[in-house]
Amino acid sequence: QVQLVESGGGLVQTGGSLRLSCAASGRTGTLDTMAWFRQGPGKEREFVAAMSWRDDSPYYADSVKGRFTISIDNAANTVHLQMNALKPEDTAVYYCARTGFATPPRRPDEYDYWGQGNQVTVSS
Repeated sequence: QVQLVESGGGLVQTGGSLRLSCAASGRTGTLDTMAWFRQGPGKEREFVAAMSWRDDSPYYADSVKGRFTISIDNAANTVHLQMNALKPEDTAVYYCARTGFATPPRRPDEYDYWGQGNQVTVSS
């Protein structure tokens, strides 16, 4: 079992920044790929960013490329999502997730563990 506990998020104005964190515990290891997804009101859950524990190359959705940065603190078993230049369309519940695939998939059903979700609201 893997437990994922998220923190961060909240309310910010357009153009502002927020940082999400996700602490992993339990049966974590070197074969974990970590990702962030989001689900806006009335929308399906969508891929945001990901990074493999074995590969430092980040992967981003086109909609956040250049504004969001994913990073991993291996010593703390924590993955972060720094979100800059936020837009109202970034408003969503953000989830961290874990998969065993080395190359981050973009489909939610390829991930087996999820955090509880954190609300991010960007006001116009």
